[in-house]
Amino acid sequence: MTMERSGAASRNTQETQVDIRIVLDGTGQRDISTGIPFFDHMLTLFAAHGFFDLVIKARGDIEVDFHHTVEDVGLVLGEAVKKALGDRSGIRRYGYAVTPMDESLSSVAVDLSNRPYLVFNAPSPAFAETGFGLSLTKEFFRALATNGGMTLHINVLYGDNEHHVIESIFKAVARALDAAAGRDDRISGPLSTKGCI
Repeated sequence: MTMERSGAASRNTQETQVDIRIVLDGTGQRDISTGIPFFDHMLTLFAAHGFFDLVIKARGDIEVDFHHTVEDVGLVLGEAVKKALGDRSGIRRYGYAVTPMDESLSSVAVDLSNRPYLVFNAPSPAFAETGFGLSLTKEFFRALATNGGMTLHINVLYGDNEHHVIESIFKAVARALDAAAGRDDRISGPLSTKGCI
């Protein structure tokens, strides 16, 4: 019987209170509340398309702006993912996904290398209507990559509608992370010639 790969993490500051639990080998069950409806929608898609069971409870100073909450959710989610991966033995390590959302298309590659790095390339959409924006999207994924110990390349090939662009990114990251975190019976330890990741 395989042990459940799960991780939980919290962050409490004068700006935010965030509690997150993730199960990597889930079915996409989720219970998400950040106080930012569009962000909740994106995180719901992330859970569903990555098959992650995900609980996120966050409160923040969203009357100031969304930045603190979005960044701190990324930091805490990254920490929870890192805990769930453990020593990263037996995982594929690399994942890749190309995901459309109507006129938008995003390409994402992830390496669960324990070397945090983010590459984020996205066009300025013609229709910017979410109130969330690509700058917040970038900050979220920078925080996720940093605390999750992942190299993350996000490239939006094209897209006009901001909602569609951001949605294609969240779905593609979820699918790529699911692939990278997946187990492979041919891998007995960490997939690295160094003997560790």
